[in-house]
Amino acid sequence: MAGELSVSRDARLAMYRTMVECRTFEERAQQLFFEGLVRGTTHLGNGQEAVAAGFAGAMRADDYTFCTYRGHNHTLARGVPMAPIFAELFGRGSGLMGGKGGSMHLTSVEHGAMGSYAIVGAHLPIAVGAAWSAQYRKSGQVAVCFFGDGATNIGAFHEALNLAAVWRVPAVFVCENNQYMEYTAIGSVTAVERPAADRAAAYGLEAIVVDGNDVRAVHEVARTAIDAARAGDGPALIEALTYRHGGHSRADPGKYRPDAEVQAWLARDPIPAERARLLAEGVREAELARIEAEATAAVAAAEAIARDGPEPDPATLETELWSDGGSAWRN
Repeated sequence: MAGELSVSRDARLAMYRTMVECRTFEERAQQLFFEGLVRGTTHLGNGQEAVAAGFAGAMRADDYTFCTYRGHNHTLARGVPMAPIFAELFGRGSGLMGGKGGSMHLTSVEHGAMGSYAIVGAHLPIAVGAAWSAQYRKSGQVAVCFFGDGATNIGAFHEALNLAAVWRVPAVFVCENNQYMEYTAIGSVTAVERPAADRAAAYGLEAIVVDGNDVRAVHEVARTAIDAARAGDGPALIEALTYRHGGHSRADPGKYRPDAEVQAWLARDPIPAERARLLAEGVREAELARIEAEATAAVAAAEAIARDGPEPDPATLETELWSDGGSAWRN
């Protein structure tokens, strides 16, 4: 299978750990939402962990990640601690963004997590700019931009891909095709079967499709594309086929999806699939159980820290805003 011979045992276990931590974090975040502790909405990536883990494992520490409002997995995969993420979801002053951003705007520049973007497709041109900056500075950095299948029908997708190809910037665009753009099946509103890959040729790019539920296949494709971008070979467009286990957001039961389809994708859950593969390769059950227990403990510890975080200081309300941050202009 793709990547089996080229990914070390330690790297395979690290990617498994990342996926388990992401899943455990999000499952607890969902529970805490229904308990009333999480403020605002959430968009979970349960089922899509292999994309975040596979790419993060192929990136350099100073590379850039841009992602959507469904960005918990990508933020965690870049090494951002759980406690400030939980605190941000709780609206606490100790949160990653001081409690101002919430679930949909997670950002940690020091970890290369350059933001989660709530406006569909808005971050693609920004990723091009970051990649152009790296190219201009000759820093060797690569910008990896994740987006959903729905963004492929947004003008910014085509504008960003075109300019990235013209300038040959070090950017990798990753379409997480989870089959639905909010509540609408992507195939019902798109002229081509593969919303990202089938459009790659228009920008002189290779059509790359990968099983987004196979963390090793994702990692191998990611490593190839990122290495090429870093070497000056220009951008890449990758379509990762995956599926979100739940609805679009916490309020969506996802009943518009056929039951048979949901069950078929649940059977392809990337975490148990990778667990079985690791066991077949000789990794001991006890080692995997330890990773899972450590993830559970880490989530519990982070939650406890976040719960003790202070409410935001009202004095910070009008800071870090456009211009002087004040509201006097409204009057």
